Amino acid sequence: MENLLRRVRSVADYQFGNGVGAELFPENVQIICSKITGRIRYVSINGERLATLRPTDGMLSISLAAAERLATNDRNACCFVTVTEEAAKHVSAGSDVFAAHVLEADEEVRARDEVIVIDEEKRVLAVGRALLASSEMCAFKIGVAVKVRHGSKQRTE
Repeated sequence: MENLLRRVRSVADYQFGNGVGAELFPENVQIICSKITGRIRYVSINGERLATLRPTDGMLSISLAAAERLATNDRNACCFVTVTEEAAKHVSAGSDVFAAHVLEADEEVRARDEVIVIDEEKRVLAVGRALLASSEMCAFKIGVAVKVRHGSKQRTE
């Protein structure tokens, strides 16, 4: 188990910033492996899924619960995209983020990265995958910047 925990923490550090793995995945997480391949599938805490290890590229796909943990606990995380108040309502309902509504994006964000979409008050609105690099998100005025996977309002419905 210790070796599996070290692996998911290393992936989280690579994806989201140095030291993030230990904050996101404390000692009491449950790591669920595939019964067929033995590979890591999910990481949960107290029965709530935090992340899925994608088999295609070995990277983490995080849940809203994990996004909340990162947004409130870890200032080292480098995966945030801030949107306008105008867009916040739509994004939290599951709509994609358009470049015109991006106020700020962490410099480290690259296209295809896992990102957390927040509003100006640092509240988590959604999780998804960046389609543009941070510099492009802030410069472009048309096009989708983040493909949203889960909006925070979808979680409560």
